[in-house]
Amino acid sequence: MTDTGPAATDSAAETVADTALSVPGVAELHGGQFGEVGTYLPGKRITGVVLDETSCAVHISVKYPANVLTVAEQVRQAVGQVVDVPITVTVGDVVVVVDGDGDSDSAEIFEERN
Repeated sequence: MTDTGPAATDSAAETVADTALSVPGVAELHGGQFGEVGTYLPGKRITGVVLDETSCAVHISVKYPANVLTVAEQVRQAVGQVVDVPITVTVGDVVVVVDGDGDSDSAEIFEERN
């Protein structure tokens, strides 16, 4: 028997989030301009994922200098392995990731180009 109740969707939303975050170039899930993108679960919220029986929306922030289109397509393909509905990937931001000592390799690359 297949579980199609709320618990199945809850677990699927968490799986989608974990899958998207595992794609190289994804900095984080993005909640939208006003934080409106998310799935509410008992006691928590999965930011950046909206999943129902007919569609899946994943909103991400991409690490600079990754190729935005490539990362979005890789997220779509990866999430397609865990859900069987049409998937929309939206890139809400491009971020410079700073390492532990406060330096950013991306910032150095940017400065070298200018």
